[in-house]
Amino acid sequence: MEIGIVGLGKMGLGISKRLIKNGHSVFGYDSQWKNVDYNSTGISGSNSITDLVDQLTSEPQKVIWVMVPSGSATESTIKNLSTALNKGDIIIDGGNSYYKETIKRAIKLKEFGISLLDSGTSGGVWGEEEGYCLMIGGDKKAYDHCKPLFKSLAAGPSGSDYMGESGAGHFVKMIHNGIEYGMMQSMAEGFEILHAKNEFDLDLHKISSLWRHGSVVRSWLLDLMDSALSEDSELSDVAPYVEDSGEGRWTILESIDLDVPSHAITSSLYSRFYSRNEDSFGFKVLASLRNQFGGHNIKKAK
Repeated sequence: MEIGIVGLGKMGLGISKRLIKNGHSVFGYDSQWKNVDYNSTGISGSNSITDLVDQLTSEPQKVIWVMVPSGSATESTIKNLSTALNKGDIIIDGGNSYYKETIKRAIKLKEFGISLLDSGTSGGVWGEEEGYCLMIGGDKKAYDHCKPLFKSLAAGPSGSDYMGESGAGHFVKMIHNGIEYGMMQSMAEGFEILHAKNEFDLDLHKISSLWRHGSVVRSWLLDLMDSALSEDSELSDVAPYVEDSGEGRWTILESIDLDVPSHAITSSLYSRFYSRNEDSFGFKVLASLRNQFGGHNIKKAK
């Protein structure tokens, strides 16, 4: 298939490359397009959104994947696309947009005859090679049309699926990320306890490597933790300062609206707030994990 991609950062570039490897034609645009080396990626470059849309000529139904930060960047990009695309075309929002905003955008785009699919996209910077987990919401006919793209991006035949009407994909991804907060917090607390037990002089890298084999707590997050500890078991260059990108907050707000307790997720978010004023090995673990799976920036230790 032919597809245009807006946003060629870590995730957008990885998605583009994986699609190209699977035989799709990718046309790309990034607001910093002059800094993108299109020749080395196989992406056909564009210098504006209008130029990108105009280059999609081989199929009657144009498909644009938006991979930009949630909020105002996504809002302005979709607004610009709504005037450049035609009736019957499809926009896929693959970022971490708040699902209520996605529902509003889908309703607005429907006035133009444009379908909006919301694709919760998990896999981080490793997705280009390993494949992604895709949670997709929106118009079912639009989803069926884009299935070849999703199948090419997915981590195996079960790595993508339709979640329901508009907003469902981003809602499921939001809860996925909330769970991720709790899992990472548990790992951070456990490794901090290990780190504090000075009398045993424990080798944390040796422990993380051991737990990857047959242990109940083995996981991809543990694999990433092992990778971070292999570089420096003290995480010396990592400041114990942990950002949050919104999904944890939204998950907690949803739990309040639905009267569903979310103790672990809420505590994990509050711990991130606390990290911004406290020195802790556990917070170094959290910051390192975010860098390992998502390429998120680390605040360097002073």
